[in-house]
Amino acid sequence: MQGPLVSVVIPVYNGERYLDETLRSVLSQDYEPVEIIVIDDGSTDKTADIVLSHETIRYIYQDNQGPSAARNSGIAAAHGEFVAFLDADDMWEPEKLSLQVGYLIRHHDVGFVYAHRRMILEEGVKPPPWYTEDDRPGLFAGALVARKDVFNDIGVFNPEYRFGENAEWLTRAKDGGISMTVLPETLLISRIHGNNLTHHSDEMRHSVLKALKSSINRQRDRGGTK
Repeated sequence: MQGPLVSVVIPVYNGERYLDETLRSVLSQDYEPVEIIVIDDGSTDKTADIVLSHETIRYIYQDNQGPSAARNSGIAAAHGEFVAFLDADDMWEPEKLSLQVGYLIRHHDVGFVYAHRRMILEEGVKPPPWYTEDDRPGLFAGALVARKDVFNDIGVFNPEYRFGENAEWLTRAKDGGISMTVLPETLLISRIHGNNLTHHSDEMRHSVLKALKSSINRQRDRGGTK
């Protein structure tokens, strides 16, 4: 599929183990044009070598600041009309961008779109409590494609959130009246391994509750709740 430019932002910190496969899943998309922007958040492994082996990929290094700040750097560097995100240990199905961008092109009133995700458990890793073999709606950054203008309207990811940053952003988008959709197709493949940030379930739960509380306060300030 041909369409407007899509900027794909990939934050990475010491991601050499899976990064090449992640990059190839973007390079294999059946949509074009695509610019891939890798934000190296202070890696000390071979992340840079892997990225620079792909001549068409933009590489930006910064001191370690966390995933939110890395995604925000990618948004600032993006030239595309649409912005998508992918973690350095996850993968996309080949039709991911064509389906999601195609939907946004056909529905001008929708600001961003998610899709379903499938989790794959690395051998030898104990399943976390939230693990499921069923495909589920993926309200995660890797399943998101948004119009870049949405970030101008409601802001970027909150760098105070090291966990649950996507949930915090999503509540602000909802409170800001931005229309969204979740497509039924499974387009994101998430690896579950011992180093996943989302394994920190207590911190994640605390961050999500904090985001929901902030949302309630915003609605109250606007007269949305009694």
